Amino acid sequence: MISEDMKLTRRTEDYLEAIYYLSGRKGYTRVKEIAEHLGVKPASVSEMLSKLSDKGFIVYEKRLFVSLTPEGKRIAECVRERREILVKFLVTLGVPRSIAEEDACIMEHVLHKETVTQLKKFVKFVEESPADPMWLNHFREYCRSGVHPCLRS
Repeated sequence: MISEDMKLTRRTEDYLEAIYYLSGRKGYTRVKEIAEHLGVKPASVSEMLSKLSDKGFIVYEKRLFVSLTPEGKRIAECVRERREILVKFLVTLGVPRSIAEEDACIMEHVLHKETVTQLKKFVKFVEESPADPMWLNHFREYCRSGVHPCLRS
């Protein structure tokens, strides 16, 4: 997790996560790829990359490549993990994956560290259950029918 004393902006986290994702196969990415991925102008990307480089999160060789430093990679992996936990949690609740991904992208930046920790434990608990827990099946039935299965006469 990202330490409390190292609060990063949503925009910073989004850039680091995008660089992490885009550089996955070849170890680096380029300004144009980041701009397309985030839906912003290359000039905006260049400006942010200078800031991220100054903070030691990336190695930025203008007009050549962008790659994450070990610290940048660590932060990007934390952000990615938060998002994945939130997506899994929302999908478990029955939210369609596409909506869960959109919502997780927003939620990942505003939830308290402790909340994310508890959600992570919950998702792991559900995933490691030998079979779908009865209460989860009851919840799914309730979502489908609007009636609590244990209260049927």
